[in-house]
Amino acid sequence: MTPKEAIKLAKEKGAKIVDLRFIDVPGLWQHFSIPVAELTEDLFEEGIGFDGSSIRGFQTIDESDMLLMPDPASVTMDPFTAVPTLVLICNVKDPVTGKAYTRDPRYVAQKVEAYVKKSGVADTVYIGPELEFFFFDEIRFDQTYNCGYYYIDSEAGFWNSGKEGTPDRPNLGYKPRYKQGYFPVPPMDKFQDIRSDMVLALESVGVKVEVHHHEVATAGQTEVDMRFNTLTKMADSVLWYKYCAKNTARKHGKTATFMPKPIFQDNGSGMHTHQSLWKNGKNLMYERGGYADISKFCLYYIGGILKHAPALCAIIAPTTNSYRRLVPGYEAPINLVYSQRNRSACIRIPMYSRSEKAKRIEFRTPDPTCNPYLSFAACVMAGLDGVANKIDPGKPIDKDLYELPPAEAKKVKQLPGSLGEVLDALEKDHEFLLKGDVFTPDLIETWIEYKRKNEVDPIRLRPHPWEFALYFDI
Repeated sequence: MTPKEAIKLAKEKGAKIVDLRFIDVPGLWQHFSIPVAELTEDLFEEGIGFDGSSIRGFQTIDESDMLLMPDPASVTMDPFTAVPTLVLICNVKDPVTGKAYTRDPRYVAQKVEAYVKKSGVADTVYIGPELEFFFFDEIRFDQTYNCGYYYIDSEAGFWNSGKEGTPDRPNLGYKPRYKQGYFPVPPMDKFQDIRSDMVLALESVGVKVEVHHHEVATAGQTEVDMRFNTLTKMADSVLWYKYCAKNTARKHGKTATFMPKPIFQDNGSGMHTHQSLWKNGKNLMYERGGYADISKFCLYYIGGILKHAPALCAIIAPTTNSYRRLVPGYEAPINLVYSQRNRSACIRIPMYSRSEKAKRIEFRTPDPTCNPYLSFAACVMAGLDGVANKIDPGKPIDKDLYELPPAEAKKVKQLPGSLGEVLDALEKDHEFLLKGDVFTPDLIETWIEYKRKNEVDPIRLRPHPWEFALYFDI
């Protein structure tokens, strides 16, 4: 869509406000709005200024002036605002150099797609993420000098099975048992209408949806699967997905969280990421007759992801809470092996169809706290490094990896167990990300510094509630 067509759409839809959105480095959508009269062709050419020093991971205060450059192809109407509002997703530009901003995550995603084409390896990257999240009824948390706690609640939480009801809100049962939420019909599944409402919101902004359902955990764990798309467009869709989930929840008097592990001793939320590369209409992952009908290209791509997985985790599972999920059991993908059909391996090769168009890998380690632009780009760069260097992923293991005998289990490499460890891994292993100037040393240094200062250290310095149970009486 051209700028003229975007302006025409605004008039046709009766838009009164234009919302300009962009992503910060950690992965949260940011925005500000302008009256629709300010939506001119000049806006698309010249951009609009903002304070980059107030955005996480962006500029210092002495270099704060930055520009947003709206992408006319991203134009759509917001499905939640009371005032008709047109949304434009933007890239970030440096007004002094006139160049795209290297710390803009959306630009990183665009660069990896350009790099794939320029390298001649492939011409199209398809990504299909499966984001899981929770709908809750209440969330409270605080941390002071002498107190630290969190409290979550859900009418569907199995912990409420014995709760005494009230005349206006009786306890009628039908609460999914722990690890048994996949996937009974209503009334056990209390979230059918909420999910359907979210699907309609997604489709209204151009995001195609394939399926929705309750997930394994109790208390409203949910999955809504989007149809795969090219890399940058898919990352845009992930942000729409989160926006629609949170605002649909709000509309229904609930809240939505994408924390990987909000509930103790039940399944966490992942973002299984399906990936395939194509060239001239041919799926490079596919070769009939071999293991799981995957090609040598696919094997090497898997090899690259497995080799770089510890460093990748700093980007694809980038929070301290990610490593509450990435523990043995709970369907957690911590084992650095690949396998067909096998959800205990970190890379699964789906076998629902033997068609070429369906052949792909599913990387199960990422979670929805990641910045999707950076996560998808990093996965592809790791896979391409495997292809370039013909990295052998070894033999597949088609067994339940959680139930291996101890002697066999010792031979299976596992992911590191903390954000601090994977940041150390990224610091040592990131050359594969720098190829084609997709990631820059500055961006990687900024990422590591931000995560250590704002996430690793604050968690490390605070007493944990369970430590009082363990140590108070010693």
